[in-house]
Formats: sequence, C-alpha cells, structure tokens
Amino acid sequence: MILLKTKLSSNIKFRNVRKTYLIYMIALIFLGLASRKYTHALPFFLAENAGDALWAMMVYFGFSLLLVRKSISLCSLFSLLFSFGIEFSQMYQADWIIQIRSTWLGALVLGKGFLSVGLIRYTVGILLAALWDHLFFKNHLSSK
Repeated sequence: MILLKTKLSSNIKFRNVRKTYLIYMIALIFLGLASRKYTHALPFFLAENAGDALWAMMVYFGFSLLLVRKSISLCSLFSLLFSFGIEFSQMYQADWIIQIRSTWLGALVLGKGFLSVGLIRYTVGILLAALWDHLFFKNHLSSK
C-alpha cells in the first residue's frame, strides 16, 4: 500500500512538472516570436541573439517534458544535438527544403541559413534553461 501511494504521489509530481514545462515552452514560443517581431524595440544585442537562445530554451524544455525523469545533462545533450543538427542542416540546400524554409513555419523551425554564431546562441540558451531547471525543478524533485 505504501509503495502504491509513493508511486502515485511521484506520478502526480512529475505530471505537474510536465505541465510547468509545457507552460514554459508556450511562453518561450511567444517570447521568441515577439523577439523577432519587435526587434526595433529591443537593444541591439537582444535583437540579434534572443530569438535563437529562446528557441533553444524551448527545445530544452521540450526534451525535459518528454524525459522528465532523466537528468539535466541528458536533456541538455539531446537539446544541443537537436539544435546543432537543425543549424548544420541549413547547409543542405536542396530545392524541396528551400521551399519548406521559405514558409513562415518552416523558417521558424528549420531556419534559413547556417550561422556559426547560432551554435553559441543555442548553447547559451540551453545552459540558461538547464540552470533554471536545476534551480527550480529537478534539484527539488530529487531531494523530496
């Protein structure tokens, strides 16, 4: 009976964390879109870098949502691999993928052209998201 109660409370705890990750993802999508739309209202540094960092943070929280019981380092690794994979895929310039990238959604998800600085932006975004995750979620989950 105690094992069942512990497992049930653990599942509820992880379900609540998943909901929070989903909320973060949605908020980051809106922040990322706003960072692209209102670049004129942002300081130059944020206008140039925030969108990619926010996108990478959203990717991190997506992996954290899917892998809620896994470590921060594993979620970070998958997020880096995914983000870097998307960036490096931009070197591929076949007609069919260029057509996809020419759409609004295709450009947001796949980008338009390879920029090595994007790798730095993604890394910073994932590090910030992992730090946030450590401070507010996984550190607390493992201690209770």
